[in-house]
Amino acid sequence: MASGTSKRSEKKKNKKNPKPNQSWRTAETADRHELYELSVQNVEGEVELVQQFFSDLGEGVCSRIREDFCGTGQFSAAWAKSDPSRSAVGVDLDAEVLEWGRGKLEERLDEETQNRVELLEGDVLQVTGNPVDAVLATNFSYYLFKTRSELKNYFMTARKHIRPGGIFIMDAYGGSESFEEQEEERDLDGFIYVWDQNHYNPITGDVINHIHFRFPDGTEMNKAFTYEWRLWTLPELQELLLEAGFRSVNVYWEGTIEEGDEEGEGDGEFKQTRVGEACQGWIAYLVAQP
Repeated sequence: MASGTSKRSEKKKNKKNPKPNQSWRTAETADRHELYELSVQNVEGEVELVQQFFSDLGEGVCSRIREDFCGTGQFSAAWAKSDPSRSAVGVDLDAEVLEWGRGKLEERLDEETQNRVELLEGDVLQVTGNPVDAVLATNFSYYLFKTRSELKNYFMTARKHIRPGGIFIMDAYGGSESFEEQEEERDLDGFIYVWDQNHYNPITGDVINHIHFRFPDGTEMNKAFTYEWRLWTLPELQELLLEAGFRSVNVYWEGTIEEGDEEGEGDGEFKQTRVGEACQGWIAYLVAQP
């Protein structure tokens, strides 16, 4: 998301800063996956949100989840760690990032909890398995499907993997600044995270976004991650979910801090609504019921 007044906070922003005094990091020595987790993900908060969404809209107990486009599988690990009855399966096409994530499982989890996490290399459109309580497609990962037919097909596939009474959870971003070609810097402890909205085509909705990392010694990890997406809008997503066979779709909108130094920023609290704000940048969740 781009900087500016009345800007919503980044949903994935890690509220817990990295370990202090990490000025030893350089572009040559830093690990891009570690930096991504530190700057983009807040898995403890996401676990709480999944619990909230399921309590609001699901039926029964949410124990087993499937994390599509799981990357390092950090959320899947956090989900299993949050309760002994919980398990997770993560799916991703990238063998390198999955291998990194599997290696981290021993650091994140004890042996018993590791057995409740499965990280699978595969296409989310083709991987099979027993239905789960919730399917997640977060980090805007499904934006890689650039046509209505492709995205509808993914939604139909996801619905087949959800048990009756389960839910499908997605996030989305937008706002006037999301259509601008610009950079936003966020100064973390020991490095700077850069979100680079490098290209936007208003005719097709195609965007190219990069993540860069900059370090105290002046070095930069340029294009550590690149995303070639279509910038979908909330009305389009809701319509496609219903066309894909979901019986209902609910939008959860983030509240706003009303006073203090962070006035106008997102407060991290998401509530169901049918009316959003025309702010410069926002984060929302869509929760669909099959």
